[in-house]
Amino acid sequence: MGATAGAGGVNFAVFSAHATRVELCLFDEHGEQELSRLALPARSGDVWHGHLSGAGPGLVYGLRAEGPWRPEQGHRFNPHKLLLDPWAREIVVPAGSFDWRRPHQGADARHPAARDERDNARWAHKARVVDEAQTPTWQRPARALADTVLYEVHVRSFTQRMPGVPEAERGTYAGLASDAALAHLQRLGVTAVSLLPVHHKLDEQRLVAMGLVNHWGYNTLGFFAPEPRYAATSRPREEFRAMVRRLHAAGIEVVIDVVYNHTAEGDEHGPTLSWRGLDNASWYRLPAGHRAGYENWSGCGNTLAVLHPRVLQFVMDSLRHWVQRMGVDGFRFDLAPVLGREAGAFERSAAFFKAVAQDPVLQRVKMIAEPWDLGPGGYQVGQFPEGWLEWNDRFRDTARAFWLGGDCTRGEFALRLAGSADLFHARQRPPLESVNYVVSHDGFSLADLVSYDLRHNEANGEANLDGHGHNLSWNCGFEGPTTDPEVLARRARLQRALLAVTLLAQGTPMLAAGCEIGHTQHGNNNPYCQDNAITWLDWARADEDLIDYVAHLVALRKRWLPLGPRWYTGLVDARGRHDLAWIRRTGEAMTPEHWNNRTSRILAAFVGAPGRGSGALLLMMNGRDMDIDFTLPPGRWVAELDSTHARGRATWRAEPTQVGGAGVASTYPLRSRSVVLLREADPYEADGGPRP
Repeated sequence: MGATAGAGGVNFAVFSAHATRVELCLFDEHGEQELSRLALPARSGDVWHGHLSGAGPGLVYGLRAEGPWRPEQGHRFNPHKLLLDPWAREIVVPAGSFDWRRPHQGADARHPAARDERDNARWAHKARVVDEAQTPTWQRPARALADTVLYEVHVRSFTQRMPGVPEAERGTYAGLASDAALAHLQRLGVTAVSLLPVHHKLDEQRLVAMGLVNHWGYNTLGFFAPEPRYAATSRPREEFRAMVRRLHAAGIEVVIDVVYNHTAEGDEHGPTLSWRGLDNASWYRLPAGHRAGYENWSGCGNTLAVLHPRVLQFVMDSLRHWVQRMGVDGFRFDLAPVLGREAGAFERSAAFFKAVAQDPVLQRVKMIAEPWDLGPGGYQVGQFPEGWLEWNDRFRDTARAFWLGGDCTRGEFALRLAGSADLFHARQRPPLESVNYVVSHDGFSLADLVSYDLRHNEANGEANLDGHGHNLSWNCGFEGPTTDPEVLARRARLQRALLAVTLLAQGTPMLAAGCEIGHTQHGNNNPYCQDNAITWLDWARADEDLIDYVAHLVALRKRWLPLGPRWYTGLVDARGRHDLAWIRRTGEAMTPEHWNNRTSRILAAFVGAPGRGSGALLLMMNGRDMDIDFTLPPGRWVAELDSTHARGRATWRAEPTQVGGAGVASTYPLRSRSVVLLREADPYEADGGPRP
């Protein structure tokens, strides 16, 4: 599909089941002047096609489609509107930016039932033919899931203010692949960057009118083309590939956020840019009783009809393109239940999931779902097929509640720490398919989570009504910036505790870029339209202690994998030890009464069988605002982590003088709002001697 350059010319193929004529329109190299129109001469089923002899890579083109204008029947053909090829590998934007003042609407604004007959070709997006004769080879890190630590990052925001990145490369693919950026990623020890959308995007007319942009990029226009505004050069495809190669060479996988639930054409009042003009009734889901409108399960005006074979082909072609041609190692699917809706309800056996499972290219990469949408029964956490990872907001909300004063029990908190068995184990899925996170791009940053009770989104131009109103946050006694040392210390301690449980819990951890430097968005919990200092990471104010602390946590996870990749049974081994047991501050086992206590915030996990096969581990948590002495199980213990220390390093170890018996400690001084990881030591370590 699309334009395929080969010996002697270019073949063009476009899908439309209801068009009566499809024309290929050729343009000058800048896409500003239409040079000729050629009807695609052949039709095979629902595919219109033709071969243009003598043409080759670099040719700029668009499409026009004739057919019925019957919005009430779902048909919106308008040959006066130039259309972008959905399979476009490279997109040309005349004059460098899209001009909303031009006639891009398919319907007449004064008479919506009629077509707008003004031609928009000069200002419309076009496709450029590219040379894809050879498939690149990739040296992929191929990280095992048990070793994966995801790092969600925005290409522009990450390096826009990063020292050490050449100024011309800041905020670009080249900047993300710069020595300075790679050094930071390797210092942290993350194994995969999860990039916010990098597909070619369009800024909504409403935002442009307010002087804003769609910074996050969840408004895709080109599903095969990288966003050119993130390129330092005029060759975004090549720059993106070079970025991937450098990240791979550094041992880091590349996951990209993809938006196959809707397109940039919006609702029935939106522009006619591509799919709507080619075959609206096939590309989109239209309500049975109102085919002039759109199902809006995305919240963005329309919903792609992935149940249609050609639309499914389009999605699969796009995914394979990004793996094979662009080198990515996985995908995070925005509003992923849309892809599993056929009759309407979500189905884990839907055609899309079957297509992925059998695909020899896609079955080998990481697939991550945002498991909710706005459709009926839209909350589907834990319901995706085996092999898919899912963002686990139950982990997020429970961790926030436990540490920041929300409503939860120790039982629910332990359930989330141990892989959310109620969501995954019950469906015979491994715990690593739970993506554990406390903050992401969507919502407060980590620093703001402990600095604001309320959202402060006035800069978004929506009267502070956008964004989440229920954040489970706590300002620690003062709203926003403060110089109060007590408040600042409390905030710092809570951030370290939240990071510790994210990285040490059972599942696959995800960090949001900036959480390790103390990044603030000044209380804006929905900065999707802020391409400025609100979202750009402020490296000049980076908390070096916190960076080192996160690196220490990642290293501990890689070394010990405290809560392992398989489900625990709670059974006792030959040594009389549980593979996993939960204890309270007295050292005694939890009882139903203790599990259901909604006020206590003290808990420890005794891990008799850690994931990396070391001696036993003890993960202790104190969410109270008071220090306590925690009674330890028998054994010799060495502290690997104490989150009350700025960098997390702990020097505590059992000493012979603490309790009768050589080196056996009875209690640990567990300070308020802290996480401590103890490791069972061998006798040499406990006595202070050299380790064998």
